[in-house]
Amino acid sequence: MGKILTLPTVASVALLATILLSGCNTTGCLQNRNSLPLAGFYSASTGKAISVTGLSVMGVGAPSDSLLYTSSETLSQIYMPLRARDNVTAYQLSFSDPTDPQSGAAGVDEITFEYTATPWFASEDCGAMYRYHIDKLEYTTRVIDRVEIVDSLITNFDIETIHIFLRDNDDQEEGDDK
Repeated sequence: MGKILTLPTVASVALLATILLSGCNTTGCLQNRNSLPLAGFYSASTGKAISVTGLSVMGVGAPSDSLLYTSSETLSQIYMPLRARDNVTAYQLSFSDPTDPQSGAAGVDEITFEYTATPWFASEDCGAMYRYHIDKLEYTTRVIDRVEIVDSLITNFDIETIHIFLRDNDDQEEGDDK
């Protein structure tokens, strides 16, 4: 004679099967496959996150078209990819006056990163990528008040590693290089 399975036994078997099957994940790499520094914009006076309108971002000395973001976008964060074959990457940030688009640029700043690129094997599914360690940071201060590196190790995790603090409209004055 066979045994009759009770409801708790059936539920236990179903739960065990679900756990075992979910452990066999075949979806591959779920992480970002590139190490990209993510920068966020902040108010220099309040320290709070802000969105920026009228900003264009382009790579300095980059081959071909290096425009990453256009002034028509409203941005609170930007990715600033680093070149794996170099140890220096620079970006030009052109700020226009969003209240008067006809007036032209309110200021142009440049941010330069010096770094060490290291190959890193993430996993069989994700493959190899570069990790970057930022060694030095330079920037101009026409619209930018300061730039802070939150974490100098840039990995493939999608986290903000750079904070760009912008002057308020009433504090913007010509600054010096840092």
